[in-house]
Amino acid sequence: MTEPLILASGSPIRAEMLRNAGISVEIMPARVDEAAIKAALGAEGAAPRDIADALAESKARRISLKNPTRLVLGADQILSVKNQILDKPVSVEEARNQLMILKDSKHDLFSAAVLFENGQPIWRHIGRATLTMRPFSDAFLEQYITEMGDDLFTTVGGYKIEQTGMQLFSAIDGDYFSILGLPLLEVLAILRRKGFGLE
Repeated sequence: MTEPLILASGSPIRAEMLRNAGISVEIMPARVDEAAIKAALGAEGAAPRDIADALAESKARRISLKNPTRLVLGADQILSVKNQILDKPVSVEEARNQLMILKDSKHDLFSAAVLFENGQPIWRHIGRATLTMRPFSDAFLEQYITEMGDDLFTTVGGYKIEQTGMQLFSAIDGDYFSILGLPLLEVLAILRRKGFGLE
């Protein structure tokens, strides 16, 4: 495969994971109305995993139609807790509220990846992880919020498990890479079959 994989996502961590694994990546973030997709599917009673899959597919399709000869990877992640879906917080107060919702409870992360070629989906996978957040103190929460700064707004739930966010948890069950936002091992397996890397 001579041309780089197109990643239809602006997520720096997804691109970093792929590049660290030796995959040549070109970033082309897809502009899709995520809120409208979530609202429509939510109104239909769609499961969180299906919403993640639909978002990933929408992104990959949009970029694939513009680049039909290239391999395009779309990805998205949904956090589900207590029968609700949390989006990336847009303020410190919203991040604080999300963390209080997650505190001392379990939540699920669904990380979907969809591969497109010639404007058509050729592969998909949804990784799942269940995380248990510990009953931290108010003092810890405020210290954490201060230390995170603008990173609070880059991920659902207001945490980065690969950084200080690990301090929030007492247990994790599932794929670490899916927590970061991409089911990497499964993605690498299909990319090898498509000519990226060695079999």
